[in-house]
Amino acid sequence: MSRALRNIAIIAHVDHGKTTLVDQLFRQSGTFRENQRVEERAMDSGDLEKERGITILAKCTSVEWRDTRINIVDTPGHADFGAEVERILSMVDGVILLVDAAEGPMPQTKFVTGKALALGLRPIVVVNKIDRGDARPTEVLDEVFDLFVSLDANDEQLDFPVLYASGRDGYASEDTEARSGTLDPLFERIVAHVPSPGLDESGPFAFLATLLDRDPFMGRVLTGRVQAGTIRVNDPIRALDADGNVIETGRATKLMSFDGLERVPVDSARAGDIIALAGLEKATVANTIADPAVTQPIEAQPIDPPTLAMRFAVNDSPLAGREGDKVTSRMIRDRLFREAETNVAIRVTESADKDSFEVAGRGELQLGVLIETMRREGFELGISRPRVLFGTDENGKRTEPFEQVVIDVDDEYSGTVVEKMQRRKAELLDMRPSGAGKTRITFSAPSRGLIGYHGEFLSDTRGTGIMNRLFDRYDAYKGPIEGRTNGVLISMGAGEAVPYALNALEERGELFIGGGTKIYEGMLIGENAKPDDLEVNPLKSKQLTNFRSTGKDDAIRLTPPRIMTLEQAIAYIDDDEMVEVTPKSIRLRKAELDPNERKKQKRKSEAA
Repeated sequence: MSRALRNIAIIAHVDHGKTTLVDQLFRQSGTFRENQRVEERAMDSGDLEKERGITILAKCTSVEWRDTRINIVDTPGHADFGAEVERILSMVDGVILLVDAAEGPMPQTKFVTGKALALGLRPIVVVNKIDRGDARPTEVLDEVFDLFVSLDANDEQLDFPVLYASGRDGYASEDTEARSGTLDPLFERIVAHVPSPGLDESGPFAFLATLLDRDPFMGRVLTGRVQAGTIRVNDPIRALDADGNVIETGRATKLMSFDGLERVPVDSARAGDIIALAGLEKATVANTIADPAVTQPIEAQPIDPPTLAMRFAVNDSPLAGREGDKVTSRMIRDRLFREAETNVAIRVTESADKDSFEVAGRGELQLGVLIETMRREGFELGISRPRVLFGTDENGKRTEPFEQVVIDVDDEYSGTVVEKMQRRKAELLDMRPSGAGKTRITFSAPSRGLIGYHGEFLSDTRGTGIMNRLFDRYDAYKGPIEGRTNGVLISMGAGEAVPYALNALEERGELFIGGGTKIYEGMLIGENAKPDDLEVNPLKSKQLTNFRSTGKDDAIRLTPPRIMTLEQAIAYIDDDEMVEVTPKSIRLRKAELDPNERKKQKRKSEAA
């Protein structure tokens, strides 16, 4: 018998309003009491998610609406967290595609929608933020249709229902002019358009693990959808890998379903339910958890490979250990392998000297979030410049990852952006006016050329440009790309920076530090105005004499230093430099602090 159950995912580009819409679905289904205090964007529960305004981890929830249970998965919109999206879509029977009424479909919309259509899911299109002053719902709907056609959608998928909504104000309608109401039309669409799971409840239990997290009391907790049969607490289970090999056997010690924002213990679950299960110690994402009688694993969605890698090393600077309490290679190793265990898009490789680890992921944002999380946990790290992971084609030729880059800029800056992108070996695919004095430019660019460009892009467009990137393909190597054009100012001593010395150094270039900052030999304290690196002395103080000066000494006024965020620092450094990351500080330094060793290495590389 088919139950009143619907499993859906909400997919959209970053900042198109997924999490805000889910908040309103909670409120209007009665999941939250009228007087209950709930934070805005309740599903974005992590500190970094709140600060950045993005969803990083996929989350499951459920609401009850008129005797129908609707399981909802809020997915990340950024392609760096695409591994989450790919797995989640295998848990659901339908998707809500949320598109901004002004911006229209964006690169990450294309990425996630392509995955959903390939799985045969039939979307409900919701044109959100219909109340924006620059909304253009008719054109956006045409763009969505064109996107579906380009992604090889079938006739059934192209016949999609459309609603116009404001997630913030909590209404949806089939009328583009509606500016009030409730989300009942959306609930009705979900129940009518999304099929119930329709899975076999009578066969042996089988469940595909799609999310993994750790609980201090229950250990590993696997989340996924029951694909067949029924399971009760303490039933015997075993985990199978993709080839059908048994990884481990055990019992289902705890079963939980989702109720609003909570995980609620249940005694049993059956086919179609999305549940969290505890009781196994080795099973991971993409493993099949099943009754001991099951020998055939459930087919899992393949995950796109990492495209970028960074080296995470023990912090060996003279200031190491002063600001963090997790500084040893063993602590760093355990933390990184624990991350790789729950985040299958990350790959960790230990170096031969055991003091550093290569961490490969899907992009700068994903790895930046990991570094920021570790830093807040008390870790001290040395981070290298990101490097792309090259491949080889069937003819043995070198290939590299390419990304599709969509840029929205004011018309006056479009020429500068095109010139800078072409210098980075990007190929212009499309350029068209997008209204309101803006131009939308689409490029195909090697990932290598985009490392470090975002800060320069914001400067070139006076902070008004918007750049969206999406991994596209591996293609032929494009040859060398010019890097940073300026050299750096390197401290030749250790101590506290003296304002008098910094005042004299300002004419050499732009400083990264202010007076009184703790520094050490080999630390980068500024950017040289010329292409070469320059060793300077920021510790030099004014000579004291017993002669009075004719005028009173002028107070030294330093230009405010350039303070970099973590992402800016990682993007800025060169191959022979590192970022020292601690809970309180971000410092730039040469990888080799000793100037004589640096000269030796430079001579070796030149000879090579």
